[in-house]
Amino acid sequence: MHHGYLCRHRFRDYILVLGMSVLCASGAFAQDAPSSDTKDTSEPPPTIEVENVVEDSAIASRLSRIFESSGWYRDLDIQSDNGIVTIAGVADTEEHREWAGSTARRTQDVIAVINKMEVDSAVEFTSSKQVITESLNELWRDLLVRSPLLIAAAIVLVATSLLAKFVGWSIVRILDNRKLRTSLKDLVYQLVSIAVWIVGILTATVVAFPGMTPSKALTVLGLGSVAVGFAFKDIFENFFAGILILWRYPFDRGDFITCEDVTGRVEKITIRNTLIRRLDGELAVVPNANLFKSTVDVLTNQPQRRVRIICGVAYDENVDQSREVIRKAVQGCESVQGVRTVEIFAQEFASSSVNFEVAWWTGSKPLEIRRSRDEVIAAIKRELDDAKIEIPFPYRTLVFKDAEDRNGLVDRRSVESASDQPQQEQF
Repeated sequence: MHHGYLCRHRFRDYILVLGMSVLCASGAFAQDAPSSDTKDTSEPPPTIEVENVVEDSAIASRLSRIFESSGWYRDLDIQSDNGIVTIAGVADTEEHREWAGSTARRTQDVIAVINKMEVDSAVEFTSSKQVITESLNELWRDLLVRSPLLIAAAIVLVATSLLAKFVGWSIVRILDNRKLRTSLKDLVYQLVSIAVWIVGILTATVVAFPGMTPSKALTVLGLGSVAVGFAFKDIFENFFAGILILWRYPFDRGDFITCEDVTGRVEKITIRNTLIRRLDGELAVVPNANLFKSTVDVLTNQPQRRVRIICGVAYDENVDQSREVIRKAVQGCESVQGVRTVEIFAQEFASSSVNFEVAWWTGSKPLEIRRSRDEVIAAIKRELDDAKIEIPFPYRTLVFKDAEDRNGLVDRRSVESASDQPQQEQF
């Protein structure tokens, strides 16, 4: 029986200890719970002392001195009523507001905390200036620490520039011996230069930032390739179009081409665009994508081009004789290529003449074509004049009917005179 009494006594003590532990844990959790934005309260401790309790005035006075000494608060109003502390005032930051509530909860004999403190929303230029100054000082210190690495990276970039030019020049010299197209040599030169620059930039990055490795840099480049592709879609389109133009396109530097409304001489083909010198001297920068997707007329693809003009003779003239006179005039011009024949065909019955289509071959450059046309037209006019063959011009015959004057009379003599002398009007 004594043994049973001891067991019941120990079981009761165990239950009491377990209950006190649960209450203490719940009280500690309530004290560590986060505060609300408008009202910060704490659950009362599991046990509330009755004797030897610090007075409310002492608690309020102690917290006031602590908060005032920090310099983070203004308009403080701290009150304590039976261990429940109410904090009011203005804090300079949200962190300092939370710190005030946490400090009050850790104060002796404080049961709960009501945090009514507000955060100052005004901009403090002094603190902002201090933050900016500290940031700039930190940046300057970091720059001084990394200055040797940055200088070494700059030297690597300079060496990369020289190496790219030297390697490109060497490649071009090697390709010159094989007599490749100029555009193909330009393509190889630019691709080799780009490859050297990529290696040099990666090396400079590793030198300037020791934590960065080429594999990490390539990983970052791979992750950002999609975003870069969308952001620079037009640039990449022109880049690949430029490669295709330089690789196998039927025009080269020095050729005269026509693309849409641009006609001129190709001065330079780069990876991104093509420089075309217009016939009037203006320089047109055409994106390679436009040249690749549009119709391009290569005017100098062949060394010779056919030129056509229309020449008319009067209806009273002999057609066969006129054809031979025109043929003789064209064949006697120096700018007309003698390898290919001169073609002259009667084309149509026009309003006042029989028109001949005159075709001949000359140089393919625009200046050569203009000079040849000038020479041929002058020669045809000279030969037709010498052969007394008329080159008519449009004219109009006006016939007047009988008309009454203001008095109702008819002046037939003036009408007949006007009809006998047809008037010619040149267009």
